[in-house]
Amino acid sequence: MKRIVVLHSEVIDPSRPDEEDVLVQARSVSEALAVLGFEPVRLPFSLNMDAAARNLRDLSPCLVFNLVETVGGLGRLIHLAPALLDALGIPYSGSSTEALFATSNKLLAKRWMNGARLPTPSACTLEDLRRGMIPEPGPYIVKSVWEHASAGLFDDAVVSVDSPEKLVRVMEERRERLGGDVFAERFIDGREFNLSLLGGAGREAVLPPAEIRFDAFPPGKPRIVDFRAKWEAGSFEYHHTPRRFDFSEEDHRLLEEMKALAKACWRLFGVSGYARVDFRVDSSGNPWILEVNANPCIAPDSGFVAAAERAGLTMESVVAWILQDMDRPPDANPPGRRKMTPCFAFDAAAERGLKMRSDVLPEDIQAVRDLIGASGFFSAEEVEVAAELVEERLRRGSASGYHFLFLEDAGRLLGYACFGPVAGTRGSFDLYWIAVQPDLRRGGIGRHLLSRVEESVQALGGRRLYIETSSRSLYEPTRAFYHRCGYARAALLQDFYASGDHKVIFVKVFPPA
Repeated sequence: MKRIVVLHSEVIDPSRPDEEDVLVQARSVSEALAVLGFEPVRLPFSLNMDAAARNLRDLSPCLVFNLVETVGGLGRLIHLAPALLDALGIPYSGSSTEALFATSNKLLAKRWMNGARLPTPSACTLEDLRRGMIPEPGPYIVKSVWEHASAGLFDDAVVSVDSPEKLVRVMEERRERLGGDVFAERFIDGREFNLSLLGGAGREAVLPPAEIRFDAFPPGKPRIVDFRAKWEAGSFEYHHTPRRFDFSEEDHRLLEEMKALAKACWRLFGVSGYARVDFRVDSSGNPWILEVNANPCIAPDSGFVAAAERAGLTMESVVAWILQDMDRPPDANPPGRRKMTPCFAFDAAAERGLKMRSDVLPEDIQAVRDLIGASGFFSAEEVEVAAELVEERLRRGSASGYHFLFLEDAGRLLGYACFGPVAGTRGSFDLYWIAVQPDLRRGGIGRHLLSRVEESVQALGGRRLYIETSSRSLYEPTRAFYHRCGYARAALLQDFYASGDHKVIFVKVFPPA
């Protein structure tokens, strides 16, 4: 079993709800990894870099699932964990050192967005004001440059500015509470949205957009998601900032515009794995990007997981997609990022000289019969069923409902898959067969074939892919394989094949395009 270290922030004060959330998130990800067939080991990360390097070397993981959000209690040090992993040569999930640094510094992120002509509210620092900058009159929100999770934000975060002197005074008063470096951002008094993105299979997908509602806020109370709204379960703010996913047709244009902006942020910062982009929308319906959150919280009660569940994704599916986004060609990786190959990815170099085809040839009937027969898993009747599906495709073409992928090397069939839409459904597909030559198992070919099936299913409009197998011990490696590839067990049909031989149904839900 492959070991994955779940690296998380060291908890300094367990009584704080935001600190407790660190452990909840690490436990949730560890449980998902265990379901996927890995051996998760949780490891806290602190300012003691020597100890961290020593522990990582001793554990010798195939990769690290990086959940570090603060180091020594400071969000400004979030990039230290991936920087150490880069130095140790250990692959890790999520965004690179560079992407985490650029997005965690809100002012630097704003400069990048301004340079790319992405809409973000204007902002100023104490240094700007002291050099003579005159801000436009109006409401501003004073924020930490580095700290996230609404740290230090309360009702008084929004201030009405009528002079530079007043803004300087407020910013100086808030510095200690907000962790040192502060800035003032023009406050957009309007609707608030967050859009979560999930990588994998060579593309980024936007999960269902969410809006935070402030309908119950009394007049004069700033409509913001402050510290109480996020962390104080007994507060008015916590109970009156509901999240909604249902929108009317009149919001369609706005939602599509925000989706395009979220994807532009993903590409601008070289984000990978998963991210969340926060927006405010002004009274004219114009969206403004507040923050880009690389590696956002994925605790069970987080906004990201809520959006994933809305898309039909389980926690295991989310974790599997994040891991899949590590499997990319070298030129698709952000600068300095190592491609993950030791335990999860099919080495693309191994595919050179191989041929993947979807057209079906007469000689495939016998080739499939030989391959299935050599597996040792199937009866003679089952072997013939597999061959008959090839024949049916040859007779009726696409009207048969059967699609095939064949992977060959110099005319030898290395592996194949057969799949098709489930009749009477919208977007549901079945994987009927997937098989690899016995001498090539555990080489990543099955994983690669399944990935290509998933791409084909999505190209055909599929949203769910179902796989059925037996509960017998003979099929334990098969079930473990599906778990590792991000499939969740959807059903168990007792005594389906025979007494004591149950049908196990797996499913994978694909994020929306």
